[in-house]
Amino acid sequence: MVPSTRMSRLIAILISTILFSPSPKPAFPPSEATTSSSRPPQFHYRKPQDFKNKEANCASIKRAACATSTVHIAMTLDTNFLRGTIAAVHSILQHTRCPENIFLHLISSNASHEPLTRYIFPCLKSRVYYFNPEIVKRKISPSIREGLEQPLNYARNYLPHLLEPCIERVIYLDSDVLVVDDILKLWNTDLRTKAVGSPEYCHANFTKYFTPKFWSSNTRSSVFSNRLRPCYFNTGVMVIDLHKWRMSRYTEQIEMWMEIQRKERIYELGSLPPLLLVFAGNIEGIEHRWNQHGLGGDNVNGSCRGLHPGPVSLLHWSGGGKPWLRLDSGWPCPLDVLWFQYDLYDPQFTTKYE
Repeated sequence: MVPSTRMSRLIAILISTILFSPSPKPAFPPSEATTSSSRPPQFHYRKPQDFKNKEANCASIKRAACATSTVHIAMTLDTNFLRGTIAAVHSILQHTRCPENIFLHLISSNASHEPLTRYIFPCLKSRVYYFNPEIVKRKISPSIREGLEQPLNYARNYLPHLLEPCIERVIYLDSDVLVVDDILKLWNTDLRTKAVGSPEYCHANFTKYFTPKFWSSNTRSSVFSNRLRPCYFNTGVMVIDLHKWRMSRYTEQIEMWMEIQRKERIYELGSLPPLLLVFAGNIEGIEHRWNQHGLGGDNVNGSCRGLHPGPVSLLHWSGGGKPWLRLDSGWPCPLDVLWFQYDLYDPQFTTKYE
């Protein structure tokens, strides 16, 4: 495990090295899996080292899924983001002091992903859940970006119903993140009376997430009237109290807003606005160190962006550019090289279970 202070120095060194390098090309060959091999790219992954608990005070887990000492993490498995998910899991295991206490819940609409993840991380406690896209297909309305319409984007709304009833808390993470601190710190977030904890951004223009038609309707916009300060929050990093979510029937509330959207067009941005409608102003704020966001650049060009001021525990390539795609193109952004350290994809490597 690399302490967060050492990691901050490492990030600074990497940025300086790349910024002052005479050549913008990466120091490693771009991946050629899609052109040089007839095999599906998801088969070309190396195994990392086995991760064992580093401290004697890591609680022993017998019934992993329901044990109180288990740290539950949920992510989606999508073919286009599979490489990102694998790198994210690798980073989590490398930086936590109790990797054997991690239980990974992977949500997928593709059954072929399960043997792959078990092969790459054989010692990791995990389960793959099938998410039927038909559950949400008829509830999804067209978005300004086609990628936002994918059913798997909505799977996080159904976590309380997909996971075992005995599981009371889970961390949900997007596939385009790296965790460079001990995930146990995020797990121990005090949610107080709230069902969701997430980094909030109250300086963001909250009104832009909804259409003028929404704001002109007192019936619709009054949903925020009883909330102290509704703010944008990043739904790619959430700590969720599943018991409180189930008790308040938040999934049904989200579905209600999706149905209204299909009839009235009250927002533009895919799966985010329904969560804002239900939770904005009613979540527990989490330190911004757990979401150094926007590293994917803008949604059009995916331009390079640097870190925001402050400490770093999680890097998030939200935006149009993904590190694996920019690396493969031969023109990575500075922080993409840091992501590459956790990348287990290797076009020259083929898994043994084929």
